[in-house]
Amino acid sequence: MLPDDRLHQITDRFEYLEARLNAGAAAEDIARISREYAELKPVAAQIAAYRRLRADIAEAEAMLADPELRILAEDELPRLRTALPAAEAALQLALLPKDAADARPAMIEIRPGTGGDEAALFAGDLLRMYTRYTEAKGWRLEIVDLQETELGGIREVIARIEGEGVFARLKFESGVHRVQRVPTTESGGRIHTSAATVAVLPEAEAVEIDIPATDIRIDTMRASGAGGQHVNTTDSAVRITHLPTGLMVTSSEKSQHRNREIAMQVMRARLYDLERRRAADAMAADRKAQVGSGDRSERIRTYNFPQGRMTDHRINLTLYRLDQIMAGDLDEIIDALRAEAQARLLGEMDG
Repeated sequence: MLPDDRLHQITDRFEYLEARLNAGAAAEDIARISREYAELKPVAAQIAAYRRLRADIAEAEAMLADPELRILAEDELPRLRTALPAAEAALQLALLPKDAADARPAMIEIRPGTGGDEAALFAGDLLRMYTRYTEAKGWRLEIVDLQETELGGIREVIARIEGEGVFARLKFESGVHRVQRVPTTESGGRIHTSAATVAVLPEAEAVEIDIPATDIRIDTMRASGAGGQHVNTTDSAVRITHLPTGLMVTSSEKSQHRNREIAMQVMRARLYDLERRRAADAMAADRKAQVGSGDRSERIRTYNFPQGRMTDHRINLTLYRLDQIMAGDLDEIIDALRAEAQARLLGEMDG
């Protein structure tokens, strides 16, 4: 049985926040209260459903003592009691600690790893995969910075994705993605192995990550496209270096003002992610053992084209429908990773 005192604390807090919003909270508090209210609303709904079910069971058990209602109660009780474990499990999931970044937009960065031109082409394939997944979820993807190769691959891409629950789902994509296939440039039909890295960062707000002007160096340069084409004759590209950490961000849009905005946005996301990692390292002795840890060096997935197979190594999940996966059908993989992460959290709570 779940602890009633904890459930009361949550419902009391939810009702307090609801009252504050209905009464008209101060302008500076509305965003914070609304965010907490939205986070607690599904939990409060699960608590209400769980309490209704327990009340129905108690009422039906009391009816057993009434000769006129006994038959009705005997018919109803098995159904109600059967539903109780599922209601308890759903409530336990709702009560799991939430990642504060789950509701945020995400910055996704994709870069080729080992494998030369083939790795750059695979990085482009991953960008298309995530673009199609974004479209299927009804999210919005905006390319922040894109550097292409002469063969149509990608040297680096940074994109911002906005929508409901973006980071909650995409955070499991961080890591090394390995591909096994015959490159188009391979005349002998040999299978090559190459890789690309994916980093998914929660977007940070300016008020959360304050970057003093003395901590950054801003350089301007001329922007150019793939193979030196589309050369910009003005110094519009912007590179921002965060001096304390050495982090560097470049943006190459046509407007220098816009490039500064974009580069600072990406820099805030990277610094926020750095803080999250430091906090996670302090709490977990071995973060690599955690699903969705986002460790950039962790090989998380293999895409084997000759066999039409995708394997996620973190949960030993293998699917033989690679074409659909590369077309953006990622829900089965991400759902399995989320379920594994939830099971681990439940195990920690029980322990």
